[in-house]
Amino acid sequence: MKAMVFAAGLGTRLKPLTDNMPKALVEVGREPMLGRVINKLINIGVDTVVVNVHHFPDMIRGYLHANNNFGIDIIISDEAEELLDTGGGILAAAGWLDDNKPFIVHNADILTDFSLKEMVDTHISTCADVTLLAQNRRSSRTFVYDDSLCLKGWARTGTDETIPLGLDVNKLRCLAFGGVSIVNPSVFPLMRQYAEKNGPVFSTTPFYASECSHLNIIGYMPSGEYRWFDIGKMETLVKAREAFT
Repeated sequence: MKAMVFAAGLGTRLKPLTDNMPKALVEVGREPMLGRVINKLINIGVDTVVVNVHHFPDMIRGYLHANNNFGIDIIISDEAEELLDTGGGILAAAGWLDDNKPFIVHNADILTDFSLKEMVDTHISTCADVTLLAQNRRSSRTFVYDDSLCLKGWARTGTDETIPLGLDVNKLRCLAFGGVSIVNPSVFPLMRQYAEKNGPVFSTTPFYASECSHLNIIGYMPSGEYRWFDIGKMETLVKAREAFT
């Protein structure tokens, strides 16, 4: 199985830590986050990982080289000239990811211990095009689902801003995105059309919300309790370091 790890972020919320290193190499429990995510992927059978880079790209290359690419095939998707955001990043890596099989997309700044295998199995059993980690937590921006966790759009909390316009969120479930997804290559044709219209730099959020009527996009909520931290913020990095020693 293949995967993509987003490691290109600027890490502005972690300054001054990220003044001298990429966010993906910030350590939790004496292990850089990039290594934690890659090892988690290897543990469920991933043998090819695309890592996108932008901020201190040579440090990430050096870290991977020093660890012998963790014994798997690791491909660098170089965004040094332009940070492409999540949607543009996936599309730029399409040539490496498109083998007609689902692939995992994991943010390097997300530290969590739920079962990725269970999420992959759910994705396959539901014949989804995209499966998104859905969380019932406070967020200013949420994906919007029906009762069966089928994606219906996106909304900004406390405003009338929605995709598609006029989406009635009062009759739907608003859930935060947890930074982990399973994606089928079936999304690539629509992604290319979206990029032609909106440019090469785009987030998956408006793309999924605007194309959910054409794609089978579902939310996934793990069956048991699990730990989840967005280490991209200093206060949650501190909590993650306390939980994962």
